[in-house]
Amino acid sequence: MKSFRRVLRLAARRRWSLLGVLLTSLVIAGMWGGNIGTLYPMVEVVFEGHDLKTYLTQRLEQSDQEIIELNSAIQGLAADETVQKTKLEFQKSTAEYSTDWLRKIQPTVNNWAPTGPFNTLLMVVGILIGGTAIKLVALTINLMLVQYIAEGTVMELREKFFRKALQLDLDHFGENGSANLTSRLTNDVSHIGMGLSTLIGRLIREPLKMLVCLGGAAMVCPRLLLLVMVVSPIVAVVMSRLSKSIRRASRRVMEEMSNLYGMLNDAFNGIRVVRSFNTQAHERARFRQHVQGYYRRSMKVAFYNTAARGTSELLGLSVVGLAIIAGGYLTINQQTHLLGIRMSDRPLDDGKVLLFFAFLIGASDPAKKLSDVWSALQRGIAASTRVYEIIDEPIRVNEPAIAKTVARPHQELRFDDVHFQYSHGPSVLRGIDLTVAQGETIALVGPNGCGKSTLISLLCRFDDPRQGQIRLDGVPIAEMATRDLRKRIALVTQRTVLFDDTIENNIRYGSPSADSHDVVRAAKLAFADDFILRKTPHGYQSLLGSGGVRLSGGQMQRIALARAFLRNPDILILDEATSQVDIESEQLIHDALEKFLIDRTGIMVTHRSSTLALANRVAVLDQGQVSAVGTHEQLLAKNGFYRNLCHTAMSDTETKNAA
Repeated sequence: MKSFRRVLRLAARRRWSLLGVLLTSLVIAGMWGGNIGTLYPMVEVVFEGHDLKTYLTQRLEQSDQEIIELNSAIQGLAADETVQKTKLEFQKSTAEYSTDWLRKIQPTVNNWAPTGPFNTLLMVVGILIGGTAIKLVALTINLMLVQYIAEGTVMELREKFFRKALQLDLDHFGENGSANLTSRLTNDVSHIGMGLSTLIGRLIREPLKMLVCLGGAAMVCPRLLLLVMVVSPIVAVVMSRLSKSIRRASRRVMEEMSNLYGMLNDAFNGIRVVRSFNTQAHERARFRQHVQGYYRRSMKVAFYNTAARGTSELLGLSVVGLAIIAGGYLTINQQTHLLGIRMSDRPLDDGKVLLFFAFLIGASDPAKKLSDVWSALQRGIAASTRVYEIIDEPIRVNEPAIAKTVARPHQELRFDDVHFQYSHGPSVLRGIDLTVAQGETIALVGPNGCGKSTLISLLCRFDDPRQGQIRLDGVPIAEMATRDLRKRIALVTQRTVLFDDTIENNIRYGSPSADSHDVVRAAKLAFADDFILRKTPHGYQSLLGSGGVRLSGGQMQRIALARAFLRNPDILILDEATSQVDIESEQLIHDALEKFLIDRTGIMVTHRSSTLALANRVAVLDQGQVSAVGTHEQLLAKNGFYRNLCHTAMSDTETKNAA
């Protein structure tokens, strides 16, 4: 509930819309009770053969006669009969108040009320239709305002969630997967929206309608109303128990939906592997397992919802049934007491008891709807907890309170005793010491798991070292604004990431101020301009499709390089950037890098000897430490470990080329 209160605070910013919801709900409730109230003039006036004028005259005569009789009874009491005298005086004051009110409205009724029973019936029906029309207009406005508040709040919450998701630590994506985040952003937030619209709409509108009806019943016979409401505490206890079950079951349904998203994500992203290994039946079985799990949990939620609705309807009918029994007894026998308790000052007439029943039935309809409201609200509460778990997720990389800056270009990049260990994992880096001068290109080589990519992640400040510092000109990068640091860096990874957009926008990604001429210059520098113009249907305006599936691996990598070149970075990082490209593309990429890396700092993770030739120095990483640093030729001559790495890499490359 704490998380849902935060959602309500977001909704409360739209205060004028909330005021409109409240006002229209009051109109709806008033018209709801007013329409039910038209039953009384039909029964007591029209169906008795009167019109309002004659009915009002008769009521005044009866009231005057009742006051005279009460005065006589009071005067006839002895001085010590104070209790009886007090009761009679109360009845007299009530009768006088009723008489005064009838006299005040008599001139208006005489001037405007129609003559004759049928004309009176037409007027009552007209009032009923007019009240219904007003109620429907107010309901339309109410529903639109509720939707405006709910959708606006959901939009704001999604933006808040997405903003936080982009800041999450990278290992969070590895542990939970993007499918989990996608499920929370779509499915869970939708449940929050439904819960919010239910709360703001029905949970305001329906209780007001119920209160108006209960108020009307109280005006008819307040003590009888209190008697028949004895079962209300049972409703409160049952709904409280069911709400906890609904909330718990709804959370499990959402968790199962997250698992289903993850399974679908794996199957669709790995569709080539699925088909090549003929594992469609296995994937169908996995899908069936998740769908059945979701089905079972959904049925459990449906059971609780049905139980809540059935319980509220049964108890509501019990209230009405008890009222019919009690009211019927008082009316049929013309009694004022029930079980020795005074219910009314005078016996109830047919019109009043029917009106009392109508108000209770009118109150039972919104009470029945409130059971659905309660179920939707519990799902919204469960969903808000899951969404705010991500929004409140702590992140390890935080902005410094006072950011420092370094002149561009920097003069020195230094890794100073850098240690790092992933959460719930072994130590990856164990005291890295390495200095890279501005304008120098250094290659990082080593076996898988030695910490090469981790070192690059720390330089990009995707995470912070557990011990030690990474410094630019002596300033720890943790004391620099991440935006300032990353402006100086361009990263090209082994897995090229392209977006479902034009080639031009993909190259411009990260450099929004660049114009079309800048994009073309960067593409030419990356040797991508030729294939863009000759081999794509619309040149730079060609849409790539999701993940750039319309391009070869080498073409995608050259677009990624053009994107990095356009950024004009001080530090260019290549993480196995040429490991998956063909020989022709690799040569073009090398030619592009040779020109671009002049007077820039380059850091390359690679095992290819052709790429290593671009490096001024090579740093060999082994078991999280720098075991050797030197030129490619020096290390080949003196370092057996490096020599074995190069031979292994060459053998793998020859095997790939032969294939």
